[in-house]
Amino acid sequence: MNKKKIINDPVYGFITIPSALIYDLISHPYFQRLRYIKQLGMTHLVYPGALHTRFHHALGAMHLMGLALEVLRNKGHQISAEEEEAATIAILLHDIGHGPFSHALEHTLVNGVHHEHISMLMMDELNAEFDGRLTPAITIFKGDYSRKFFCQLISGQLDLDRMDYLNRDSFFTGVSEGVISFDRIIKMFNVVDDQLVIEEKGIYSIEKFLIARRLMYWQVYLHKTVIAGEQLLVKILERAKELASSGEPLFATPALQHFLVRDINEQNFFESKNHLHQFSKLDDQDIYAAIKVWEQHEDPILSKLCQMLNTRRLYKVEISNVAPSTDRISRLSEQTAMALNLEEDDVSYFVFTDTIRNRAYNAGNSNINILMKNHDLVDITKASDLSNLESLDKTVKKHILCYIRDI
Repeated sequence: MNKKKIINDPVYGFITIPSALIYDLISHPYFQRLRYIKQLGMTHLVYPGALHTRFHHALGAMHLMGLALEVLRNKGHQISAEEEEAATIAILLHDIGHGPFSHALEHTLVNGVHHEHISMLMMDELNAEFDGRLTPAITIFKGDYSRKFFCQLISGQLDLDRMDYLNRDSFFTGVSEGVISFDRIIKMFNVVDDQLVIEEKGIYSIEKFLIARRLMYWQVYLHKTVIAGEQLLVKILERAKELASSGEPLFATPALQHFLVRDINEQNFFESKNHLHQFSKLDDQDIYAAIKVWEQHEDPILSKLCQMLNTRRLYKVEISNVAPSTDRISRLSEQTAMALNLEEDDVSYFVFTDTIRNRAYNAGNSNINILMKNHDLVDITKASDLSNLESLDKTVKKHILCYIRDI
């Protein structure tokens, strides 16, 4: 069978699957599951086109890896065929551990376990299945490979993961502020002392990349209506887990049932392979099918929350630089409890606070170095003549208040 297939991608055009091993990995159920996990969680409630999946994103990042390694080879850097395949597999599988609705439910079904850790666990399982052929890719993914620029291409301030998701998310949302010159940036890649750097000619493209990332966070990823939808989804699952753990019968697929009736956390997730097996069966469809049924559940809180999501009557969300006053929260809680006839302990499903953070650039974590014409290496915040670029290295924290409308 010919496994060197071509995939037509809406963002980049034709993408080639470069080897039989990569074809087999893409064909594996672990990877095919990503077809049914939305890249941007509940963002489609704001931007209707944002229905693309983790499957799209992983293939796009794989494509960019091929472009990047070709550029570095053409600049005289020796990259073996084994290294190329390993780096390609590492970027292809970097998000394989994402759960339903991507980041929205990351710490709800399995408390405290990041998707990177689940990705690592899945890659180990695949490595055993493929007779150890993924070992070099896992070494790169973990950041342990001796040639650090490979690791930086997978996970860094200018990695191919970020490059694809900014490009792809702006394409599918229609938010033009997120468009970046990915091809220009990749052509400016170089390697000095085994570290990934950007040639000075690419400095303006990097400035645009960092600013685009900041704008996409505020305009897309942390849009207040996106927050409302994702917080509602979290509250629905929290209520479902509370009911299921107390013995209340709930409709759910076997995989979802596994996580509803058990308190699975960072300590016990890795103790049993069955947890990973059940997780690998979960996708967006398990969650939403349950929500459609739970809308008719006799528990008034679960039913109300599901109705709100299904009819898009989301929380009212206020975002501010200072925490909302306790008087305001108390007043909203009292009004909500009276309107919905709630016990005091249950009001937090409908009135609550949280915080959000945005940091476009972290200079202390694999910073972006510019290779100047005199061969000096200078951090982008120092090399740029944009006065506001250094501010992107600061974490912006905002407070959110969520409550139901018409109370």
